[in-house]
Amino acid sequence: MMGTGYFPVRSGHRRAMSACARLYSIGSFTLGLSMISRSPSRIWPLYAVNFFMADMQSGIGPFVGVFLQERGWATGLIGSAMTIGNVAGMLVTTPIGGFIDSSRNKRLWVVIPGICVVLASAIILISQNFWAVTFSQVAQSLASAAIVPAVTGITLGIANQKGFNALNGRNQAFNHAGNMVGAALSGYLGYKFGYVTVFVLAAIFGAIAVACVLMIPAKAIDDRAARGGKEDDPDSPPSGLSILFKHKPLLVLALALAIFHLGNAAIVPLYGLAAVAEAQADGPSFVAITVVIAQGVMIATSLVGMQVAGKRNYWPVLLVSFTMLPVRGVLAFFVMGWWGVVPMQVLDGIGTGLQTVAVPGMVARSLNGSGRINLGQGAVITVQGIGASLSPALGGWIAQWIGYGPTFLLLGCFGLVSIALWLVFSPAVKNY
Repeated sequence: MMGTGYFPVRSGHRRAMSACARLYSIGSFTLGLSMISRSPSRIWPLYAVNFFMADMQSGIGPFVGVFLQERGWATGLIGSAMTIGNVAGMLVTTPIGGFIDSSRNKRLWVVIPGICVVLASAIILISQNFWAVTFSQVAQSLASAAIVPAVTGITLGIANQKGFNALNGRNQAFNHAGNMVGAALSGYLGYKFGYVTVFVLAAIFGAIAVACVLMIPAKAIDDRAARGGKEDDPDSPPSGLSILFKHKPLLVLALALAIFHLGNAAIVPLYGLAAVAEAQADGPSFVAITVVIAQGVMIATSLVGMQVAGKRNYWPVLLVSFTMLPVRGVLAFFVMGWWGVVPMQVLDGIGTGLQTVAVPGMVARSLNGSGRINLGQGAVITVQGIGASLSPALGGWIAQWIGYGPTFLLLGCFGLVSIALWLVFSPAVKNY
């Protein structure tokens, strides 16, 4: 303001000032990367955690439906068992985020999910009783509830706010690579040796993730930065819990994601069930291939999303992700079996890959300085989880009543609602 309002600035000076601003911006980004690159003892174990934590997030979920279907379960019952487990996990997600904010041992919150994954795999192998399967899904959901805010907190604690976008993007690339490798191994082992090996592999991945997180030095994690405390006043207390209900960008983000996942979460399991039911695919290999294709695309899209967010913000990244669901719904309606796998899963990879970078990034950016970033992460995951938890039961029962094709169209329409919401409330979220 002073340069333009009080004394003239020559064009050459303006160009120099503009160049300095660009250099400062690039320098800040480079500084964040250089700080990360000089700390291999803390970064490579973090990448390894992201690689092996794949089974803590999705775990045996994609294989459970087909596993139970082969043992005589109806689609509605399968969806109900998964929904009960998801709802139970969803209820603890926000409190877990708050505990992670206040905890001075962030690594513990990766160890707990690893134990839960081992339990989930063991239980479902021992018994296929409805309540045993449901308890298995509860254990899996507890792992999913803790792992994302825990890794987000560790990443913030290592890289701070300036380096978070770059490190988080690379984290997600490793995470999707782990999902892809895990799914490929699960498909091969399931095809050759049966489902027992799929669940054993999930338990092994969980155990390795626990070992890797313990390799990150505890002192490398800045607890203030990990919860998003004020940089200029490290002793200031965190914001009150009411921030979850007053922070408009957080509310809009959570609602848009909940609606999106109400349609999205059921599509892949139903697509696999439909193809297997029509004898167009083998169960384990079909499920594995759908996951491998999507995760392979997610590796690239998470890095692209990181670059776009670094240059602009997360709003357009999330908008593009929402558009993928209605297109997938239409495609699934018209094309069934192997012919539809590649294009449908490419679209899933684009949408989900962008969200894995944009959602934690937008929460971290919008709540920076509040000291409640991981609580916010947990709250968003909780609201998003409401949609994802209801989706399997909704999709399963509708498919049982009206068939798979019309169900795909109906599920795809939820993406249109998310797009409309994101555009209407764009003034509240565009700055992040």
